[in-house]
Amino acid sequence: MQLANKVDVIFALAQAWCMSESDSDFEMLEKRLDALTPDESILVSSAFSQLLNLHNVTEESITARVEKAARLGEVEQATRSTNKSLQRLVNVKGLKPEDIYGALCKQTVGLVFTAHPTQATRQSLLKKYGEIRHAMDRLHNTRLSNYERLECLDEIRSQVQGAWRTDEIRRRKPSPQDESREGLTYFHETIYSGLPVFLRRIDTALKNIGQPMLPLDAKLFSFGAWMGGDRDGNPFVTPDTTRDVVIGARLSAATLLTEQVEKLMYELSMWRATPELKARSCLEAARAQQVQARHAAEGEFLETKKNTYDVVFMSINEPYRLVLSDVRARLQRTKDVLHHCLEHASVNVAEALEADPEAYRDETELLATLHMCYDSLISSGDIHIANSHLLDVLRQVRTFGLYLCKLDIRQESVKHTEAIDAITSYLGLGSYKDWNEEQRMDFLLNELTGKRPLLPPDLPMTPEVADVIGTFRMLAQLPNDSLGAYIISMSHTASDVLAVVLMQKECGMTPMLQVVPLFETLDDLNYAETAMRQLFANPWYFAHINGHQECMIGYSDSGKDAGRLAAAWGLYEVQERLTQVADEFGVHMTLFHGRGGTVGRGGAPAHLAVLSQPPGTIRGTIRVTVQGEVMEQQFGEQESAFHTMDLYTSAVLEATLAPTEQPPKEWRQTMAEMARTSCDAYRAVVREDSRFVNFFHSITPVNELGRMNIGSRPAKRRSHGSIDTLRAIPWIFAWTQVRFHLPVWLGVGEALNFMINAGKLELLQDMFTNWMFFRVTFDMLEMVFAKADPRVVKMYEKALVVEPGLHGFGDELLTKFHDTEQSMLTVMKHSRLLSSSSTAFLQQKLQLRAPYVAPLNILQVSCLKTLRAIEAGKNVDELVPADYKPSEKALALMSRGASKHPFVAGIEDTLIITMKGIASGLKNTG
Repeated sequence: MQLANKVDVIFALAQAWCMSESDSDFEMLEKRLDALTPDESILVSSAFSQLLNLHNVTEESITARVEKAARLGEVEQATRSTNKSLQRLVNVKGLKPEDIYGALCKQTVGLVFTAHPTQATRQSLLKKYGEIRHAMDRLHNTRLSNYERLECLDEIRSQVQGAWRTDEIRRRKPSPQDESREGLTYFHETIYSGLPVFLRRIDTALKNIGQPMLPLDAKLFSFGAWMGGDRDGNPFVTPDTTRDVVIGARLSAATLLTEQVEKLMYELSMWRATPELKARSCLEAARAQQVQARHAAEGEFLETKKNTYDVVFMSINEPYRLVLSDVRARLQRTKDVLHHCLEHASVNVAEALEADPEAYRDETELLATLHMCYDSLISSGDIHIANSHLLDVLRQVRTFGLYLCKLDIRQESVKHTEAIDAITSYLGLGSYKDWNEEQRMDFLLNELTGKRPLLPPDLPMTPEVADVIGTFRMLAQLPNDSLGAYIISMSHTASDVLAVVLMQKECGMTPMLQVVPLFETLDDLNYAETAMRQLFANPWYFAHINGHQECMIGYSDSGKDAGRLAAAWGLYEVQERLTQVADEFGVHMTLFHGRGGTVGRGGAPAHLAVLSQPPGTIRGTIRVTVQGEVMEQQFGEQESAFHTMDLYTSAVLEATLAPTEQPPKEWRQTMAEMARTSCDAYRAVVREDSRFVNFFHSITPVNELGRMNIGSRPAKRRSHGSIDTLRAIPWIFAWTQVRFHLPVWLGVGEALNFMINAGKLELLQDMFTNWMFFRVTFDMLEMVFAKADPRVVKMYEKALVVEPGLHGFGDELLTKFHDTEQSMLTVMKHSRLLSSSSTAFLQQKLQLRAPYVAPLNILQVSCLKTLRAIEAGKNVDELVPADYKPSEKALALMSRGASKHPFVAGIEDTLIITMKGIASGLKNTG
């Protein structure tokens, strides 16, 4: 009760400061927090962090109810939906319904769950918050008796108390296998069961425009993953790791599908069937009797054989059950083989599945059996039965196969260069690393078209080279349908692509994975067209890709390299150029958008992100990363999953059939000039000002972020280096924590002011009103400014920046911040931030969160100051209060290193909790 009273007082003081913005109110709040004992600090920070997470749960529950009410027609639907898009395309754009149907049937949106460490909340807590959300959904959306209502409230209280008693801190870094298992939970909880329900809603929307339901082979969504496949800068992702996660995903797929098949066995009890199905059922019955007789003679009865004996007791008048029993038995056998592979690391997984006639190698045979059942029901006149659960299962198998989600492999281009260099140097051919691009291309093409093997069996290898070659050799042993694309991060040239193709050839990968270059820095974006043109112009490569190419564009590193505005324009132009060069060669180009959750890493609402792309660059296919906290936001709850799939489906369909108009030449020229100006201004600070690096490390908790243990990979690609080697996530995360968001806005003010001073204000205002790309860019920028707080930034600077000369630098940045905000509002014709009617709800949400976040910022500054003093050599005993005695809760939360003072452990835990709480409050990490 004493703690609750203190939390209430602190919240009231924070609320007063957020409303008044007066220095005196801030001083009162700061003084009250400074008066907390060390153990009270950890408890108060935990309380505010938990309150923010519960606030998020409430907000998500309300949003889900509104979205459901909109679908029921109870409220006006403000957001886009596929149903509204279909109506708009017919009634406004004048498109023929059959053309829309044809485009939708060929459309595929690829959603790729990545291993980016941006989910700050532990999985244990996410589960509890999910249970609270489900209970709230029952409470508000279900007709309950008084007893049921009380039970529901008791469940919420139980889960809230459970969350409070759960340690918020990960005490060890997750392994890539842990990350994969966490990612797969979204398939188990929402995606696998939710997808066929969503497709039924698409069927209904198509019916509304006079079209049939989606065909059985339609695949509106494909799902991929990077967890366990993304080895770029992550030494913990090894060949064995990749093998483990592939097997794990296939086991999940087989388990989920077995559940659906067993439900079908209970449902499909009817006797009418086609002669083909009846003949198949007789074969299954006879085969089961033979197996039973053999096992009886051998005196065996194994649990794994139970499915076979079940068949014997089924009547021949239940042909569907007989056929499906074989499917169930083969799925069980498939799981047995996979478990054997998991227990024996030396087993070739692909060969093991291929060698066992009772196991499924892929979904081909399984789909054929389900199609036979479907066709039989249709032919027998049981159309409604066919289009019930069986249709759902067919669609699940079509989408998820027996792999659940395809694993992409990602590695940095320099690693492949080093591997080939080791080969050429050992063979006396020279140093591949020292060759120019023309020499590299000649060598790679000669080897690709030649017949002799290149990779010597006795090649001496460094650990790095052994990992690269070991990865390719492991991929050759895995089922090909489990693997997606091979992505080359930091791609620069055409030889980067051919190097990976050659490594696949040498390591026996058949068929080869599609190789996807990832262009990230501004220079690489500008060179991408040249690299792809060189590849398409080569006859061997052109034949190799068979008319299809995928290119990935990186929003994170391009923003860190050039600033958000310059990166946004660079990404816009590269999409146009890549699509144009593909068209010249008759290649279908799919663009893979490597977006993060934050604006600084390309984040934006799904439909806006798609519709703001250059017109004509989305042609029925697109791939998008779903990273970290975005997974929970988009797929943590069933209604959110439906909403996400609906937005992507409608946006891609509209972008394909009714793209926006090309921007006028004057707009393009203006944007190009703004991009150059903003890039120069951004780099003048981040790269050229000698004060910046020290200021960044002083004012932000970037060096302390590793304590959070939210991801398996290190914060830097390489252990040495400066900001250039720092990953984009900690770069954004650090600035987000201090509420400055510098990477998003730095350089924008100079670009806007340059144009305004040149008399182009009206032009900029016209671009904002009428150009989707420009409007979305500045709407997202406005949101970031609304989340920022220069008062908090000043607090961090005053407490943490110890070099006197850096305080003036901080003032310069704050001046740029205010100037940029004012220029942005002028262009948008807004009197203040979030003043338009469309953003009023967001403004309200931020205002409600602010009093919870502010105390966490103040506590974080105190913790950083103390820990840095200790690191600087100050004696811990001088900082410990004389009457210091940790509470039971504080002791339970503290990490107990044998050589770590409990006071220091408590300060570290408080710091970590504040980081998590601020991330929850802003709904952003990196």
